[in-house]
Amino acid sequence: MTEQHQFERGTDGPKVILVGVDGSDSSLRAAAYAGGLARRQRALLTVVYVQPVMAAGAALGVPVAEATGEIADELVAQIREAAERVKGIFDVRWEFHTFRGDPYNGLAQAADELKADAVVVGASEQAGHRIVGSVAIRLVKAGRWPVTVVP
Repeated sequence: MTEQHQFERGTDGPKVILVGVDGSDSSLRAAAYAGGLARRQRALLTVVYVQPVMAAGAALGVPVAEATGEIADELVAQIREAAERVKGIFDVRWEFHTFRGDPYNGLAQAADELKADAVVVGASEQAGHRIVGSVAIRLVKAGRWPVTVVP
């Protein structure tokens, strides 16, 4: 009888660390933290931007996909610039992905598809999230990955 061994993600430390970025100060601090963690763990850093999707009626006359595409391009440029500044100080393998949807579902889909061992996000800077719940809280409650929230 052959014993089937099931792979356990993250048993020797995280191999894939996912960080959600949206251009906010807290998300950029989260990216810096995740980059340091990826360096120390020799893990792959996957940087994810979730492009918002608006209902067709709400987007009338507004090229939403074009605008969010520009944001994604700006984020890639910022990340590349930051990577160039620290080049030679430490080496981190990283890749950039764009997913579409609301922030929670986009990050959850990204974490599942990219087989993330850990998720890092910035703390919400929106006052209403204290009442309704932030993306970070929803990710923690999902209980599918270790989640680090960077202030």
